[in-house]
Amino acid sequence: MTEPLKACEQPPGAEPPKGFDLAKLLAERGAERYDLHQRHLNHQLPRMLHTIGFDKVYERAEGAYFWDAEGNDYLDMLAGFGVMGLGRHHPVVRKALHDVLDASLADLTRFDCQPLPGLLAEKLLAHSPHLDRVFFGNSGTEAVETALKFARYATGRPRVLYCTHAFHGLTTGSLSVNGEASFRDGFAPLLPDTAVEPGDLAALERELGRGDVAALVVEPIQGKGVIEPPPGYLRAAQDMLRRHKALLIADEVQTGLGRTGDFYAYQHEDVEPDLVCVAKALSGGYVPVGATLGKDWIFKKVYSSMDRVLVHSASFGSNAQAMAAGLAVLSVIEDEQVVANARATGDLLRSRLAALVDRYEFLHEVRGRGLMIGIEFGRPDSIKLRSRWTMLQAARKGLFAQMVVVPLLQKHRILTQVSGDHLEVIKLIPPLTIGEREVDRFVSAFTAVMDDAHAGGGLMWDFGKTLVKQAVANR
Repeated sequence: MTEPLKACEQPPGAEPPKGFDLAKLLAERGAERYDLHQRHLNHQLPRMLHTIGFDKVYERAEGAYFWDAEGNDYLDMLAGFGVMGLGRHHPVVRKALHDVLDASLADLTRFDCQPLPGLLAEKLLAHSPHLDRVFFGNSGTEAVETALKFARYATGRPRVLYCTHAFHGLTTGSLSVNGEASFRDGFAPLLPDTAVEPGDLAALERELGRGDVAALVVEPIQGKGVIEPPPGYLRAAQDMLRRHKALLIADEVQTGLGRTGDFYAYQHEDVEPDLVCVAKALSGGYVPVGATLGKDWIFKKVYSSMDRVLVHSASFGSNAQAMAAGLAVLSVIEDEQVVANARATGDLLRSRLAALVDRYEFLHEVRGRGLMIGIEFGRPDSIKLRSRWTMLQAARKGLFAQMVVVPLLQKHRILTQVSGDHLEVIKLIPPLTIGEREVDRFVSAFTAVMDDAHAGGGLMWDFGKTLVKQAVANR
C-alpha cells in the first residue's frame, strides 16, 4: 500500500507546479545581481561600482534610508536622481497602487476616456494656472521630446535653442538640446538646434533674429553643476521670445514638484512658460511617468482635426497605475506641505554648509535653492594642499569630488553623487521629506570628510591615488 502524498509533494514523473514566485526567485538568485549586470546589461556599471567601492548590497528601503543585510542604515541624499521625491515606499502612494490594481480597471483600451488621466491633468494644471492641457508619456526625456515636437509644429519653425551644459535627456530629439558633448559624441547627425550661454541675452537675440527659432528650452536650475541663470534672465528671455513669436519651454523634470522650494522652479522668476515638462517625482518612485503641460492653442494646433487624433501618442501613456501614483504624489505634496519643507530644510542645509566655506580651503562655494544644492570644490591656497589638488587635476578633473563622495558612503553611510563628468561639484537632491535629523547627519559627516582631506593623509588620499591610476589607465 502506497503512502498518501504530503502537501506540496508531487507524484513521481509529474511536472512541477506552474507559477511565478518573486520572493523565491530573489532568494535564490539575488546574490548574483552584479554578475547578472556584468553578463547581460551595461557591463561598465558593475565595473564602475566595484572601482569606487559603491558595490553595496541594499536589502530594503524606506523614506530617506536604505538598509543592508547587517541592518546598517544609509542616508539617501540622491533620491534616485530625483525620482524619489517623497522618499521610498511612501504609504499613501503604496496604497494608491494597491487600490488601482485591485480595481481591475479597463485600462489602455485606447477607445475610451478613463477618469484618472483627466483627474491627474486637472490636479497638475491647478498648480499651473496659465497652462491648459497635458500630454502624459513615460519619462522625462519623452516629456521633452513632446515639447520639442509641439513647439516645432505650433510655430512652423525647425530650430530650438538650448543652454550650454544643459541636460534634457538622451533620446535623439532630447539629445539634440543636450549641452554636454560627452553625451552627444558619436550619435550625430542630430536635429539642427543651437546652444546659447545661459544669461547671454545678446546671443539669444541674435539667434532669434534669424527667424527660424521655434523655442528656447531651459532648466530653471541646471542639474549639471547646480547652476542658476543670472537673476532676471528667464523673464527677459521670455519677453524676447514673445516678441519673436517663439516659445519658452521649461524643463522641470528634476526641479519640479517642490524640489527648489517652489512647486516649479520657474515660479521663482515669475515667468509663464508656454510648455512645461515634468516627470521623476511625479512617479512616486514606482511607475514611470512624464507629463508635458502646455497652452490650449498649442495643443489645438497639434491635434487640429480628428484625422490627427493620434499624431502624437504613447503606448503606455496615461496608464492607470502611473495616473494613480501621480494623483497620490500630488495629494501628499499638498497634505504634508512638502514644498514648504523643501524650502525650509534646504535653507537650513545650505546655510550650515555655506558656513564651512571659510573653514576649508578645498571648499569653494555652496549654492542652489530648496533641496537642490551644489557643493563646489576649488584650488586651495596652501602649497602642500595645492600640490595634491594639482596632481588630481592633472590626472582627471572631478577626482577630488569623487574622493569626497566615496568616504561619505564608506565611512558615514551617506549616498551622494558627483554632479557631472569633469566637475568638482557634489549635488545633493535628497527626498523632499528629510528634516533636521538628516541635515545634522550630513553636515557632521561632511565636516569629518573635509577634516580628513585637509589633514593631507590617510585613507582618503590613498583612495585618491587609486583614482589617479585608474584615470591615467583609461586615457
